Amino acid sequence: MSKVTWKAGNMVYPVPAVMVSCGNDREGYNIITVAWTGTVCTNPAMVYISVRPERYSYDIIRKNGDFVINLTNNELARATDWCGVRSGRDFDKFKEMNLTAVPATKVKAPLIEESPVNIECRLKEIKELGSHHMFLAEVLAVNVSDDYLDKKTGTFNMSATGLISYIHGKYYGSSTVPLGKFGYSVEKSPAATEKTGSHESPEAEQEQKSANEEPASSGREKRKPRWSSERKKSSVKKRSRKK
Repeated sequence: MSKVTWKAGNMVYPVPAVMVSCGNDREGYNIITVAWTGTVCTNPAMVYISVRPERYSYDIIRKNGDFVINLTNNELARATDWCGVRSGRDFDKFKEMNLTAVPATKVKAPLIEESPVNIECRLKEIKELGSHHMFLAEVLAVNVSDDYLDKKTGTFNMSATGLISYIHGKYYGSSTVPLGKFGYSVEKSPAATEKTGSHESPEAEQEQKSANEEPASSGREKRKPRWSSERKKSSVKKRSRKK
């Protein structure tokens, strides 16, 4: 099997697409969608999230020193995307997405009630790596929905939750058909899914806004056609000849 070499880029997929809740009841709550997240230690239980310093939630998490990782499923796919492309500077995300903030047991940040799993985290260290800063945190408590508990054994059926993942700008559930692409929640005429699972290069992927953040805007500036100025000059010449 032959190989094609691309320039260095992020290619660890799939990754989870989670909603991270932060803030406190006095100053208000916010949600940021994060894909750069995972486990870093078993004992003590530790996790990380990586966030761009310019994001609205960055200072909130840094100031409060805690956050909650809320796992997402098919039912939360649209809210997950929306909270990643809209900023808490402009919107109350809990209100806009009809999500319920409930008190956590160990941290000031709220749980998202609709999430099947909520992981309460206390910030331990911030590593300033580059485009993103890594928040290393200790897990203080895990809350799970009793809808997925076996009534006899008390075990949690994680596979039944329908957790979603993020791969090259698309959200996936248990099916191989994407639930939607990055930004689909705010499109004027959003396509429910794209049934072609195209494999994009790292270069193409870097042109997209990551689900790891809440960009202020996702649009690009419209460029004028190259020929517009030339056509304008040509029309001026024609008018001058008529004179």
